[in-house]
Amino acid sequence: MTSLLLVEDDEVIRIAVGRTLERYGFTVRTAADGLAGLDRFREGPPDLLLLDVMLPGLDGIGLCRRVRETSQVPILMMSARGDSLDVVGGLEAGADDYVVKPVDTSVLVARIRAVMRRAAVDPSADPAADRAAELVFGDVRIDPGGLEVTRAGRPVALTPTELRLLLELAAHPGVVLERHRLLREVWDYKWQGGDSRVVDLCVARLRTKIGAERIETVRGFGYKLRR
Repeated sequence: MTSLLLVEDDEVIRIAVGRTLERYGFTVRTAADGLAGLDRFREGPPDLLLLDVMLPGLDGIGLCRRVRETSQVPILMMSARGDSLDVVGGLEAGADDYVVKPVDTSVLVARIRAVMRRAAVDPSADPAADRAAELVFGDVRIDPGGLEVTRAGRPVALTPTELRLLLELAAHPGVVLERHRLLREVWDYKWQGGDSRVVDLCVARLRTKIGAERIETVRGFGYKLRR
């Protein structure tokens, strides 16, 4: 059973969301502020961390950063306003995705399940796994079967979403992959136009880890991985 840690300071929302997710079969632990959420996380990491941006003590972005110092657990952020700074801040801190409150229950559950599917990377289902045992892009080496990435011989710690994004790009070296295709293949979204910041911010994070020159931006289209 999938375990969730919900960090939300609004008691009504915390109880309502927690009970709803339990009805969908999730095991839910809760915390009312960022510092308490960090303590609960350290007591036993969940399968997924669901946290609000605006939290007392330690806000959601700060909590996300603290968790990312030691863990690649999937993180889904909740923003009451959908404010650009909230969204960008959360994604830059290492969140895998975000939802805007108030969020429909079915949308929230769908987003949680999509993030969890990305976390359960299956090499046999990935196109890159059928290629050579090891893919080399400059000083970056990717082992699709072992799901390991190194740069200049040193291990690179990637979140599940970052790893899926890299595998998708590596499966098509030199080919420009449009944002809507990446949203579909990596985030499991059906593109209906609109916000694609989640792609751009994840690419930016990935660049800091494997080298900015390794991923080329093709303006107006998308991204490609360079040899």
